[in-house]
Amino acid sequence: MIVNAFYNEKGVGDTLLVHLNDVEKTDFESKGNVTRIFDVETGETVAINIFEVSKKRTFEANGKVNLTLEDVEFMNKELADNGFDFFIEADLSPKFVVGHVISKEKHPKADKLNVCQVDLGDKTVQIVCGAPNVDADQKVVVAKIGAVMPSGLIIKPSNLRGEDSFGMICAARELAIPDAPEEKGIMILDDSYEVGSEFPVSF
Repeated sequence: MIVNAFYNEKGVGDTLLVHLNDVEKTDFESKGNVTRIFDVETGETVAINIFEVSKKRTFEANGKVNLTLEDVEFMNKELADNGFDFFIEADLSPKFVVGHVISKEKHPKADKLNVCQVDLGDKTVQIVCGAPNVDADQKVVVAKIGAVMPSGLIIKPSNLRGEDSFGMICAARELAIPDAPEEKGIMILDDSYEVGSEFPVSF
């Protein structure tokens, strides 16, 4: 399960916001200091708010929380202690990784887009990319499904003019890297980077 958590005490208050999914129609139920937001049609839990977090755990984040196994255990204990009968299984694998562009083909319905097959080490995914400098046999930074960009954008599966896309090949400025070039184009890595390894981000 892709789980993203956010904590900003000054901006939001002493509340851990846990995002699981996006749906159009939601409702909520509250028990103790936990509120569950769920899909009206399916009953699926799509978000959780845990209030008065600092009484039990310290989060230093001022926005996106880099979740640890201990954080997930804390969330599940809060759910159980407040009477909820479900738990969170979070995918804690790195969301920004080194990818290798295996192939690039022009998008059949969009002149400025390319359909790329990208090796992520453990699997190959298709990513639609509009960068003018993307090409086969490049090592690049890939934001995987579930990654949260500096802008707050959460990377999700998408379909661009009929072609599925599962991730984003990143430009340096999209990763808020200092002194990133302003011109359009993805960041191309040198051969010393290992495909599938985590790419460190500092935002």
